[in-house]
Amino acid sequence: MFTGLIQGLGTIKSLSQDRFTLSVLPSATDSILSDLVIGDSVAVDGVCLTVEEILLDGFIATASPETLQRTTLGRRERAAEYINLETSLRVGSKLGGHFVTGHVDGLGCLEKAISTEKSWEMRFIAPSSLSEQWQNYIAGYLVQKGSIAVNGISLTIAECDSGGNWFKVSVIPHTYSETNLCYLQPGDWVNLECDILGKYVNKLLTHSSKNIRNPEEISLSFLAEHGYLS
Repeated sequence: MFTGLIQGLGTIKSLSQDRFTLSVLPSATDSILSDLVIGDSVAVDGVCLTVEEILLDGFIATASPETLQRTTLGRRERAAEYINLETSLRVGSKLGGHFVTGHVDGLGCLEKAISTEKSWEMRFIAPSSLSEQWQNYIAGYLVQKGSIAVNGISLTIAECDSGGNWFKVSVIPHTYSETNLCYLQPGDWVNLECDILGKYVNKLLTHSSKNIRNPEEISLSFLAEHGYLS
């Protein structure tokens, strides 16, 4: 479990199709590596990876086929040069963002980023080749003023359309400069994880609606069977 508050930046290098070396930039060495141990979870651009080997300036991790298919780890040529890093949430730590699991739902594409007086307004859409993935796993959870993780960063959706075809976030200067958002160019892909609370609510409502009975099926014997009558 993570918070979406990025602790530092790093770089990534492929050792094989599914195995990667993650190097931490010097400015984030203490926050990421000071007490890292093998088996720890680290969010890499919002993707939860397990530390398999610790290096002097980083660690090595392996991504599953599902992770490679769903995230920018399998499409590094379309992603930002640097990666966002966050170690897992400790019991008793401050929760300044929102609950981020590190299980990416799908990919988004930066359409445009506009600098305003007090923030950066960034609009994301579905990559043209992955519109079906976006509609299946992302569109239904885009809610104005709701939470979303973009490359592992906890952000608030400032605006979105009713069909969930796009969303816009307003990023404060600190977040913009301290994460890899400042390295994104229009057309670059990002990892998106929708709010886990929204997923549970949707599952509950879907399950409940499927189990609503026809009033004609509710009889005295049915009520007695389920404890409503004695």
